[in-house]
Amino acid sequence: MYSANREIWRKYTDEETFSRIREMDTVADMWRRCLDEYAAQTAIVDNGSAYSYAQLEEDCARFRALLGAAETKGRRIGLLIPNSYVFAVAYLAVVTLGGTAVVLPAHLDEKAVFGCCMKFGISALVAAPELAARTAFAAERIPSLRLLSSADRAESGVPMAEVGGADPCVIMFTGGTTGKSKGALLSNTAVMQGTVNGCYGYREVFSQRYLLILPLSHVFGLIRNLMTSLYTGSTLFICRSNKDMFRDIAVFRPTALVMVPALAEMALGLSKKFGRNMLGDDLRTIICGAAPVAPYLVGAYGQMGIALLPGYGLTESANLVSGNPESERLPESVGLMFPNQEYRIENGELWLKGLNMFEGYVGEDESEAWSDGWFRTGDLVRFDDEGFLYITGRTKEIIVLPSGENISPAELEAHFNALDCVQDSQVFEDRGERGESFLALEVVPRMTVLAGKPAEEAAAFVRAQLEAVNRSLPSFQQVSRIVIRDRDFDRTPSMKIVRYKK
Repeated sequence: MYSANREIWRKYTDEETFSRIREMDTVADMWRRCLDEYAAQTAIVDNGSAYSYAQLEEDCARFRALLGAAETKGRRIGLLIPNSYVFAVAYLAVVTLGGTAVVLPAHLDEKAVFGCCMKFGISALVAAPELAARTAFAAERIPSLRLLSSADRAESGVPMAEVGGADPCVIMFTGGTTGKSKGALLSNTAVMQGTVNGCYGYREVFSQRYLLILPLSHVFGLIRNLMTSLYTGSTLFICRSNKDMFRDIAVFRPTALVMVPALAEMALGLSKKFGRNMLGDDLRTIICGAAPVAPYLVGAYGQMGIALLPGYGLTESANLVSGNPESERLPESVGLMFPNQEYRIENGELWLKGLNMFEGYVGEDESEAWSDGWFRTGDLVRFDDEGFLYITGRTKEIIVLPSGENISPAELEAHFNALDCVQDSQVFEDRGERGESFLALEVVPRMTVLAGKPAEEAAAFVRAQLEAVNRSLPSFQQVSRIVIRDRDFDRTPSMKIVRYKK
């Protein structure tokens, strides 16, 4: 068993900045500090309007009055609101009154909304006006359900409530990559530990300009993008549609982005085609996670003067488990462990305890998730001699060959993904005409590297590179079939590859 502490992060910023990174028990505590230190600064820019921290609190206070302290404290309040300023208002109002915000993805249909209300025991549902129609089905079948519009406000506000660190804060949906999506319950302490973890590992921490691209219904967007932005007195520009991302970058000129690898890949391709200014001259840092980050991306962004920092996290860990402050030196690592965690490796699998860990899955059988108080991540890992973490696969994805050899698809994919001409890959178990089992590989080529080559020549080049890597592997790890795709893999909402069923 090992413990992580914050001292390993001290050298990655200056002493004054490091001293300002302070742990807090509750979102209400954090928000009070924000108002003391940043009241006049701009907190959020959305749809052409700028809102200061003081204005955000005024709107929160009036929305708290609308919610009512008695109707919110200790209760679960559903939020069906797309990325917007009013999401931030509703979310902060709920959690600073001691309620639990159940963040519902904005794409849910009316029956899914009803199912969530029943499963999670939602007592009130706050919906954006454009999504109000999706609440009708639930309202008809749950007479006690209270409906509120995110656009409404009371005439006057009410103060924040007294909230404890152990009090529930938010229910977030897991990605559901290996099964159905579940609702993970995070306490105030867990949310705040995840929020503070987002401050470690780079020099320019406070008073940044962030662009919000990820959905706030995803833990990466909510905690690392919104919460850490507010904690650090930064300004968050809300991008309403990814189609407008580059237009918004030109207008807002962010200094930091929080992205999944697929978006970072797209942004890199356009920057190579149209120039570095596609990302704005002020951009210095990209926090990248939620899926494996190809070392190629780290190097390519580094050449443009942008530090792309991979990390590793889970919904169950309030997003942030580790982050890589030395990505150019160790681009294959997901970094050092964040503070206030205990960790161990059992049969190659990472097990966790810590202040950032969730309370449990709401309404689910949790017997496979925990072992003697340790959360079993399902991720296969290794650490190097410096304490840097590497993800080598998933326990549920292990392929057992007829020979008895255990194969981790992610470990094999890393070899192929190291090629500059490979954007993404998937290793899987396939079967021949007589039912024999073998390993197969499909890859998505990186077209920016292949630009200018005729299609047949490009395909031959990629295949030759793949076959060379394949020959370098031990015989039991070699794939027997290689397919070069002409389109991307199907992906989850968090942009992870949807793996083929065994």
